[in-house]
Amino acid sequence: MGVANDEIGTTSRRTLLAGAGVAGVAVTLAACSSGSGGDSGSGSGGGADTPIKTSDIPVGGGKVYDGQKVVVTQPTAGQYKAFTAICTHQGCFVSSVQNNIIQCPCHGSQYSATDGSVKNGPAEKPLAAKTVTVSGDTITVS
Repeated sequence: MGVANDEIGTTSRRTLLAGAGVAGVAVTLAACSSGSGGDSGSGSGGGADTPIKTSDIPVGGGKVYDGQKVVVTQPTAGQYKAFTAICTHQGCFVSSVQNNIIQCPCHGSQYSATDGSVKNGPAEKPLAAKTVTVSGDTITVS
């Protein structure tokens, strides 16, 4: 009667496993390209027009603004810095800033909150610096 049930089961399992492999790659790529929320001192900011308040940036920490694709830090009191929020390793969004270290959740890269330099790989290139302008209690990044 043609094909045995066992062969049909094997074909179905192979198809299922191949599909699962493709889905796994898609999930991994989505994780590396999506923004991430966070806890105190980190988190996802609003869109490009969202005002950044100096009071939102803790000393020794910072905040990630996914909509603007920037991370704003305050390495020392009154000193504000900004960098691209996209990790130079594989394009993931950085997720948090603590103890003057910008963290990438995807592969563990760490950057200096002072100058964007690589503190821990696998990233080899620093985060690109942005221009910060403070006017009263508002920060503008360009």
